[in-house]
Amino acid sequence: MSTALPRIEKPLSPGARRELVKLARQALQAYVLGEPPPRPEITQPELLEPRGAFVTLREQGQLRGCIGTLETERPLYETVIEMAGAAALRDPRFLPVTPEELEDIEIEISVLTPFVEVTDVNDIVIGVHGLHVRQGGRAGLLLPQVAVEWGWNREEFLRQTCRKAGLPPDAWQRGAEIRAFSADIIEEKEAEDPDQ
Repeated sequence: MSTALPRIEKPLSPGARRELVKLARQALQAYVLGEPPPRPEITQPELLEPRGAFVTLREQGQLRGCIGTLETERPLYETVIEMAGAAALRDPRFLPVTPEELEDIEIEISVLTPFVEVTDVNDIVIGVHGLHVRQGGRAGLLLPQVAVEWGWNREEFLRQTCRKAGLPPDAWQRGAEIRAFSADIIEEKEAEDPDQ
């Protein structure tokens, strides 16, 4: 019998989304400019809960950095502050973000649900679930929105997540551990302009 895979039942409130995006923007600017990160007084209790999160940076629609943490005991707001800085300066795929780029950078935050082991790959829903694959000391993760952006079906999503882990594309059929999660995705524009 398969276990129900996670879905976002209750997204963060509009106030929490706005506060989180504002913190991510402040952190991005502080880290890029070499200043201390923000030390905010949190007004939204949801941001004090421990949650894994990824911060994705885009410049003119192109990926510019993406780093996150899967599961943590730290409050969500602290995780987002740290990941905003890491995405700007420590994503090994990109040069660090420069001060000149800041105004062109768009921020997206993915707040993760807990992970659930996948016992039947047919339960994976494109656009709802992200994947984390582990085998032999290697691991890779792709967020739910990645499969949608690339137009992948379920099998291609599994293959690409295996590749991300540095595993053969068919590792998901050969004993790799597959875990699924969902993500509450917060885009900077959407959080700032709730009417749009």
